[in-house]
Amino acid sequence: MRPLHRFTVLPTVPDALTPLRVLAHNLRWSWHPATQELFRAIDPAGWEASGHNPLRMLNETDAHVLEQAAADADFLARQQALLEDLERYLTEPRWYQTLTGAPSRIAYFSPEFGVSEVLPQYSGGLGVLAGDHLKAASDLGVPVVGVGLFYRSGYFRQSLTADGRQQESYPAFNPHELPFELVRDGGRRPLLVSVRLPDGVLHAQIWRAEVGRAPLLLLDSDVDENGPAERAVTDRLYGGGGEHRLRQEILLGIGGVRALQAIGIDAQVFHTNEGHAGFLGLERIRRLIEERGLDAATAIETVRAGTIFTTHTPVSAGIDRFPRSLIERYFGEHGVDTGLGVEQIMQLGAEPDGDHAIERGAGFRQDVTDSIDDAACLRRHVTSASSRAGGIGERARHINQTTRIYERRHV
Repeated sequence: MRPLHRFTVLPTVPDALTPLRVLAHNLRWSWHPATQELFRAIDPAGWEASGHNPLRMLNETDAHVLEQAAADADFLARQQALLEDLERYLTEPRWYQTLTGAPSRIAYFSPEFGVSEVLPQYSGGLGVLAGDHLKAASDLGVPVVGVGLFYRSGYFRQSLTADGRQQESYPAFNPHELPFELVRDGGRRPLLVSVRLPDGVLHAQIWRAEVGRAPLLLLDSDVDENGPAERAVTDRLYGGGGEHRLRQEILLGIGGVRALQAIGIDAQVFHTNEGHAGFLGLERIRRLIEERGLDAATAIETVRAGTIFTTHTPVSAGIDRFPRSLIERYFGEHGVDTGLGVEQIMQLGAEPDGDHAIERGAGFRQDVTDSIDDAACLRRHVTSASSRAGGIGERARHINQTTRIYERRHV
């Protein structure tokens, strides 16, 4: 039985230490050693026990220890200096502000973000790169907003049994114990975005984290408005079978674009970290057709002009494929509204070798195979996670002259 109400009770922090919660709620501390040292100074043992999680440490530290810090003039001076430093960091012009004619907002979509171990919403390099992109963008003043999913159980943790066998466990995470704020509407209710699926409507609330100057929005389907199947869409990172992954990627791509619109963020450039969020192109096409009256061909070309794709996986075996039957079901008459017919979507992504499969993101992710017509994919520019991946991908893909590969290493 699910609880009727949820309450989050936090211990009282002395008024003199109120700035600590401000510092803890902005993830800049995760790459700012001086802020980390401030938290460590309160309770070194507690800092280690918390896994270097400032909020958890504040919530678990003995009140007497906090009172001692609140009475320490030197500590309060350090705290105030770091608070003022953060305020300057968030408001002062930086490199990007010296540019002219640059996009005013860039949306960076990724299925995982490795900002910090405190936010276990990643499994490996793809997520770490996404987190590094947000951090570097923040330091440079680039107006990036990250868009992803909030996984209640994150990615599995591995351990070994006594006889040496691997076993996995999925820890449960409470967003109220993490540096997140629930996005709310004007009536202080959780702001929801919705996507029509063939068997009902999928709703999601939005959690927001601050990564320095870069907001990170994570969609969460564990809401009362959903049935059990819909609530489970964001249960685990890379969990479930093909249909489950398809539903996750529909929420990430289409729901993510709708979340930006609901919040009032108008992005000029959309960057997808691998193809998991490729369906964002369909939502942008729908809006251009319905709101600006463009025909499908013009809408597709307009979307391509403002889309960037980063490839990580230079082998076909690492790419999700969805059978035509799933695409027909989820994007047919009773499925997701895209403004395009199923055949138009299949033309954008269907492989011509006869297996009637469609690449992850309805083929909108252009990966290393040459089975996708390059001109049909919904992106103009391609980057690679490494020079080797870019070289392999370029050779495999036979990139045409309208698409450029940029070599990119981890930030």
